[in-house]
Amino acid sequence: MAISLDKALGIHVQALKVRAARAQVLAANIANADTPHYLAKDIDFKAVLNQALAGNGTLKTTDPRHFPSAQGVGEKAGVKYRVPLQPSLDGNTVDTQIEQAEFARNAVQHQASLTFLSGRIKGLISAIKGE
Repeated sequence: MAISLDKALGIHVQALKVRAARAQVLAANIANADTPHYLAKDIDFKAVLNQALAGNGTLKTTDPRHFPSAQGVGEKAGVKYRVPLQPSLDGNTVDTQIEQAEFARNAVQHQASLTFLSGRIKGLISAIKGE
């Protein structure tokens, strides 16, 4: 009987991928806090994770003449513009305090997923060893 690692490790592998992508988006927001006309972005974690679990994150093309999906070009799926509380006069919508708080929250949730994944792997190792 073969062991499916995807089933054994559960949702945490996909969650780590989404958390890493969200960390990149939030870091870009913080880095561009002083860039005129920069629009803050964020990832809807729940929607993207549901897409990843369903396996329908991108559209399939059946002919080489088809255009690629909008999600596959440039922007990642699930990345949306953040609605600003108070945009600056130069058109920048990054609120540094919100971005830093979201980055810290994402980091804690990323660490939690790593901890859960580590526990799953330790459980698999002890099952293989027969402990």
